[in-house]
Amino acid sequence: MLGGVTVFANDSGIDGVDDLPGKKIGVQLGTTGDLYASDYEGDEEGTSIERFNKANDTVMALKQGKIDCIIIDSLPAEKFIENNDDLEILEEDFATEEYAIAVKKGNDELTEAINGALKELKEDGTLDKINENYIGDDDVKGTCPYESPKDVDRSNGTLTMATNATFPPYEYYEGDKIVGIDVDMAQAVCDKLGYELKVEDMEFNAIMNAVDSGKADIGVAGMTVTEDRKKSANFTDTYTTAKQVIIVRK
Repeated sequence: MLGGVTVFANDSGIDGVDDLPGKKIGVQLGTTGDLYASDYEGDEEGTSIERFNKANDTVMALKQGKIDCIIIDSLPAEKFIENNDDLEILEEDFATEEYAIAVKKGNDELTEAINGALKELKEDGTLDKINENYIGDDDVKGTCPYESPKDVDRSNGTLTMATNATFPPYEYYEGDKIVGIDVDMAQAVCDKLGYELKVEDMEFNAIMNAVDSGKADIGVAGMTVTEDRKKSANFTDTYTTAKQVIIVRK
């Protein structure tokens, strides 16, 4: 469910996807929004893409009139709208995507192990509860936080997760702790597989390199599976489906 309303008029003149050509589009560097927006670069209408290291920076640029719109995942978009009443989400979705976990290319053993854990977590309802705790109805949200079983065996060592903690509700800071849907999901996977979870925050564009170099074991940051990314990493089965939406000024 989107937190925005139908947009009939706004100061950017963007009412839907067909209005994007010729506009200044803001995206977070290296994200799916960046990949999709890149298709507009070099078109006859003169569309330009402004790339930012952090999603918050795209919002500030939009508010300041430096760009005309933002392409971003729907759930972070809703969070930004909650805190910025001068912005809104267009009713028309830009795209639908599937999120998965990135694993070092060729590490089929870990990939299959995570797939097995994800299957169990889907079947026993854990993934649904994790999502509901962050994005459920008001009477459910915040009432069912994930808790690791008390008798978890962590003898397999530490699994390091590379993320970009500027993407609520998937990953973000609460005080000095990184929390969110992806963090809880990764923790639940580690509980199934006998690992201690370590979360490393970095720029989104650095995550794939961290996994490839071995600095991190997995990349989890609302990561969409694309043909280009599959060239440099294994990807697990999908753990959630998300939407890309367009944010504009009212």
